[in-house]
Amino acid sequence: MANNSIVLEGELRTEFGKGPARRMRVAKEIPATIYAGGDQPVYVKLPMRETSLALRHTNALFTIKFGADSKLAVVKDVQRNPVKRIIEHIDFYEVKAGEKIEVEVPVFVEGTPKGGAIAVVDAQELKVRADVSNLPERIVVSVEGLQDGDNIFAKDLELPEGVELDIADPEESVVTIEIPQEDPADFETAEPADAVPAEDEKDAGAEA
Repeated sequence: MANNSIVLEGELRTEFGKGPARRMRVAKEIPATIYAGGDQPVYVKLPMRETSLALRHTNALFTIKFGADSKLAVVKDVQRNPVKRIIEHIDFYEVKAGEKIEVEVPVFVEGTPKGGAIAVVDAQELKVRADVSNLPERIVVSVEGLQDGDNIFAKDLELPEGVELDIADPEESVVTIEIPQEDPADFETAEPADAVPAEDEKDAGAEA
């Protein structure tokens, strides 16, 4: 097993359906399924607190223990209650040490462009291929010192060792540097509510 995986101690589950799942959540456990290609899935229940904290890590690698067995896996899907925001179920996908897989990685920017320009992230996530023991949590793009009109393309990114882009177009723009456009409406002066048009002022003077 990989040394940098997050270890979760779980148990096999033999009950299925909404009722048993509800009882597990009351007991602070999360029902989960570990898929392994064409093999039979493994059904487990995991501690809610430890698992919820672990899921804060993007593209984390997990060692899931249950009884005398364990599986190396990555998260495939997380189902959350839209109201309570608690985790209702997790799908994992089993992987093997040394295997390379595709994952979506969020893009973050750091640094400050020149001259009041800002960085616009054109690609919120990028697909990469990496060893399961070296899955990146994020791709950080430095925009320090860049200026209006500059672009950072996918091909320009500095990726961690062993990580490679898995996208169709390496010329895809990831970050654009631009100066925010002023909204003309911000400069429009509203006419005072009690203002009298010039023609009305003339008429008013004649009546006087």
